[in-house]
Amino acid sequence: MDLLTLPALTVLSDSVTIVEVDQVKVIRIIHDKASAGIALHGGHVISFKPQGQEDLIWMSEQAVFDGKAALRGGIPVCWPWFGRIAAPGHGFARTSEWELVEHRENENGVIVELALFPSEETHDIWPYMFEARLLIEIGATLSITLKVINIDDQAWTFSGALHTYLNVGDISQVQTTGMGAEYIDSLQAGKVCQGGDVLQLTDTIDRVYTKPDPQINVQDPVFHRTITVENQGHNSAVLWNPWQQGAAAMADMQDSGYQHFLCVESTLHATSLDTGKRLEPGETHQLLTVLSSANK
Repeated sequence: MDLLTLPALTVLSDSVTIVEVDQVKVIRIIHDKASAGIALHGGHVISFKPQGQEDLIWMSEQAVFDGKAALRGGIPVCWPWFGRIAAPGHGFARTSEWELVEHRENENGVIVELALFPSEETHDIWPYMFEARLLIEIGATLSITLKVINIDDQAWTFSGALHTYLNVGDISQVQTTGMGAEYIDSLQAGKVCQGGDVLQLTDTIDRVYTKPDPQINVQDPVFHRTITVENQGHNSAVLWNPWQQGAAAMADMQDSGYQHFLCVESTLHATSLDTGKRLEPGETHQLLTVLSSANK
């Protein structure tokens, strides 16, 4: 998928246009600092290419852009919960249509704001009033802020994640640091484990790192760069790769797809809906991830 060659449906500014990928409208950003794509379906960043670099974001070649299924790859917005603690898995934000609220630009980049509001569909799934905003800042770095506001007259609890798929040259050569030592291993029924300072994968991984550093570094010798993931408003960082057997079982991922990504996720983790973060009426919480890269 080459966003740059798609015809514009709507021209919003010199740097911002709307294009369509199959049945999904995508905000396309072409700026001197970077190019990017944001699907309104899911409020989903599907591309971020700083000038002169490979994309920092991985998208599956077999992702389904039908406006219904969650997109495979990119940065899914998992909210108002993360994981399979309720249905649908990872919440409804990643399969909902977000609204473009504002876009602005200057010499440093482009800022896009999206919003998601309650509907009959969301109320049937999760019976609370809310406002969710996504502030996406595209420049030399990519910054995504998920801001959720309780506009109900009662408190509610939530969890969530910015489920970033980082694009890497060869997963077996990638070294990750800064995730911390302690993790909950989803492949061992939630066992709490201790790991090392450097992670280099040889098999599938599905871990909730409970004490990550503010910055996690992903060293990619194939693309000659280190990607830095800086998170805020989180209580953990999830690292995931399904490896060969997992990729083969996914209809929306090519069998070799696992070789070219590592998920490093800014996460508010909870084991149930009731144990999530509590927001009182009028309160706000922000979950943030910032991606940058430096050539080696």
